[in-house]
Amino acid sequence: MVTSFTGVVGPSLIRRKTLLTMALFGLVLAAAPALAREPAPLARTHMVAAAHPLAAEAGLAMLRAGGTAVDAAVAVQMVLGVVEPQASGIGGGGFLMHYDARSRQVTAWDGRETAPAGARESMFLAADGKPVAFPLAVVSGLSVGVPGAVRMLHEAHRRHGKLPWRDLFAPAIKLADEGYAVPPRLARALSMELALQTDPQARAVYFNDDGSPRRQGDVIRNPALAATLRRLADGGADALYRGTLADDIVAAVRQAPRPGTMSADDLAAYRALQRAPLCRPYRSWTICGMGPPSSGPSTVLQALALLALLPAGDSGATAQAHRLAEASRLAFADRDRWLADPGFQPVPVDGLLDPDYLATRAGLVNGGRSIGKAAPGLPPGAVRSEAPLAPNKQEGGTSHMAIVDRDGNVVSFTTTIEAVFGARRMVGGFLLNNELTDFSLAPVDDGRPVANRVQPGKRPRSSMTPLIVLDRDGRFVLAIGSAGGSRIIGDVLQTLQLALDDGKSLQDAIAAPRILNRNGATEIERSADAEVLANDLRALGHDVVIRRHDGGLHGVRVRYDGEGKFLGYEGGADPRRDGAALGE
Repeated sequence: MVTSFTGVVGPSLIRRKTLLTMALFGLVLAAAPALAREPAPLARTHMVAAAHPLAAEAGLAMLRAGGTAVDAAVAVQMVLGVVEPQASGIGGGGFLMHYDARSRQVTAWDGRETAPAGARESMFLAADGKPVAFPLAVVSGLSVGVPGAVRMLHEAHRRHGKLPWRDLFAPAIKLADEGYAVPPRLARALSMELALQTDPQARAVYFNDDGSPRRQGDVIRNPALAATLRRLADGGADALYRGTLADDIVAAVRQAPRPGTMSADDLAAYRALQRAPLCRPYRSWTICGMGPPSSGPSTVLQALALLALLPAGDSGATAQAHRLAEASRLAFADRDRWLADPGFQPVPVDGLLDPDYLATRAGLVNGGRSIGKAAPGLPPGAVRSEAPLAPNKQEGGTSHMAIVDRDGNVVSFTTTIEAVFGARRMVGGFLLNNELTDFSLAPVDDGRPVANRVQPGKRPRSSMTPLIVLDRDGRFVLAIGSAGGSRIIGDVLQTLQLALDDGKSLQDAIAAPRILNRNGATEIERSADAEVLANDLRALGHDVVIRRHDGGLHGVRVRYDGEGKFLGYEGGADPRRDGAALGE
């Protein structure tokens, strides 16, 4: 039976969701994995994949104690806030997808940050009416959104947790109190960071007395964060959203330079939302993700559908990369035009995934030549009144985890503070987010209001793409997601194809060289074969950029034998980062 509760989709409803005629072939990239990491043995009971081994171990400890995937997710998030502070924490937000093995239902939890009631459309404009320089917008109180991760996790735990809430904080409290060795990625971030030193709390934790950054292997202790975590463990989410800690957040946001308008009322009023997941068929699977204000899952689904409609043609690596780039640029053109917070304007997701509309869009691809920059289409149900303005920028303040517990329940959770070290303002040992710079800094384009402009109470558009893949019977197959700003979309798209269509191990699919187009240059990850592929694509009319890729993919997949018998869980952790996949 399909529940009618908002935010839940069961298998029978998924089977009826046939808006897309996606008997898809799927693109298979021929490139070999760029970064070697031996796949771990299959886990028979449970598994955690996360961006730091200590975080994965904390989640695994909760699963060993009989906890659920959500219990483990809370523990993982709290430890990541200690050992990966540049990427996530209790001062940020996220999207969490949950799969209930008994009912075979998928639930979508929205913990995205919101603009405070005092936010104004013009708040990122300088005196001349033009947007301020992006770094100035980030390092400010203006950029801080009302954090959502803790409220969302608390609500998800009330619904899906089993262990006591306070017990889930023990590993993070211990690490914050006793210290941890600086991992490579944090050390690199600190070595390049200047603005963080302007915050006295952050300077005391992450820098030496002479101003030099803590180096890899140095021990960091954060007693202020340990005290904050104890308050959350004892008082639940309200300890963050009401009282003295909330007052401290408001005070930090309202500090010069460029103070924000957040108030205690904004924090007290924050609500995590349970949304209907966006689920569509793909070949013999169903892919479920977060709908708007996330732009990731709908863009991935659109790109998959477009790929299926493009002529198969040559099966070589260059031809396949070309088709991937062209499908991606079309999907990104629509993403930039139409995706925003559905609470403030209609978002035509069904129209973007309409088969007739997709066929029209696929018809724009000019055979073996690149079409160049694509214009957005006009999908069914779209409203023309608003304009796009969505520059693609890089960010590194995001992390992803994938978890499956002993009962087969699954979490796919992307958590973020947006930029590396967020807004560079610390409260109670944790960093505040700069998520409001995910809005368009300019509210108007060519005389029309921008769909993703700042408005009070609005949630900025996101690229986070936590996905759960099911088989035709509604059984769990794969949980995947990534960090990386708008590059998340391409990373997840390509990993799905390699893991599902090509049958690569999840670890190899995650490590494979990345190819991405965000409706601009075709980006190729730096590797031994990158220049050859780049020259081949340039000959097809592509503008090509070869660059280092930060990655951030983590996932878990279930394996069955040819007769459908359960074999175990396979984990994958991005070798470009510090993560691990642990199971037993």
